[in-house]
Amino acid sequence: MRITIKIGSNVLTRPDGSLDVTRMSSIVDQVASLRKAGIEVLLVSSGAMASGRSELKGMVHGKMDSVDERQLYSAVGQAKLINRYYELFRDHDIAVGQVLTMKENFGTRHHYLNQRNCMSVMLENGVIPIINENDTVSVTELMFTDNDELSGLIATMMDCDALVILSNIDGLYTGNPSDPSSTLIRTVAPGRDISEYVSTAKSGFGRGGMQTKSNIAMKVAQEGIAVVIANGKREDILLKLAPMFQAESTSTLSSSLSLPDVPFTVFLPSEETVSSVKKWIAHSDGFSKGGIYLNSGATEKVLGEQAVSILPVGVTKVEGNFETHDIISIYDDQGQKIGVGRSDYDADEARAALGKRDMKPIVHYDYLFIDN
Repeated sequence: MRITIKIGSNVLTRPDGSLDVTRMSSIVDQVASLRKAGIEVLLVSSGAMASGRSELKGMVHGKMDSVDERQLYSAVGQAKLINRYYELFRDHDIAVGQVLTMKENFGTRHHYLNQRNCMSVMLENGVIPIINENDTVSVTELMFTDNDELSGLIATMMDCDALVILSNIDGLYTGNPSDPSSTLIRTVAPGRDISEYVSTAKSGFGRGGMQTKSNIAMKVAQEGIAVVIANGKREDILLKLAPMFQAESTSTLSSSLSLPDVPFTVFLPSEETVSSVKKWIAHSDGFSKGGIYLNSGATEKVLGEQAVSILPVGVTKVEGNFETHDIISIYDDQGQKIGVGRSDYDADEARAALGKRDMKPIVHYDYLFIDN
């Protein structure tokens, strides 16, 4: 059993914005217990900004814009944060390693596989990867929405059985969590429309909110990975959730499962298996270098139940300036985006092949992901 645990900023941050070391220590103790139970764990941890802010409190001179502030606090905070984790896990005789990444590192299959290999080697040797975005060099347009997005990428890349997103709320509610009339949604079945329940408000110290968490959870669950959203500030929350992860496989989760007696929301995994390549394609939305538009016949086939490749004869328009094997967006005959894929043509070749028969696919079905 392998799980990714994402620890949010609001879990590790005190009201004054400093790092909550007591909470951090509690989570480390819980992760150590999971490890002893035979569960492999990857940690996606926020907290670098809080660590840097508390370290430099009263020492910062002059005004800084948001980018300068993020780079300064993250540069100082990453060192302090990983050192805290190192010391806390060392008490359990567990080694940890730091992995700093950026969104663009997921944009090519080569970099994607390099990252996966690095973390696989760490796990094989009993080392817990502690992963975070490299905020010292990331700029706004290349940043992850927040670590929810990063954790979804890690969970799918590493073929995890489950993703646990620890926030400062108990899960997804039918309304505002502070409203007594709102109820906690315990399970979300594959394909369920939950848009009416999702707030667009962002969390206090994080960049994302429940909308980001839910979007990531739905996509990851669609790829066969169970996703749990729970309150990381609740005592021993991971240990109380542990029975779900100690099952033979989280793919056995269903709405009839006897769930742990603790508040949380679980997005049930799709029973359909998804290849490693398609998992990468599914999360490559932000790396699209162009797009192709389909005619009505091609749209119908692509959206059908049978897997099909996209042939030039079914394409009406090519957009952008992409190279061979770049990620491109797929649009239906109404101009609505319906998926992403890896192109076997560059943009000029694709334009030259428009509408022609007896040509190789522009996007082979092995490298095509359609949003259902």
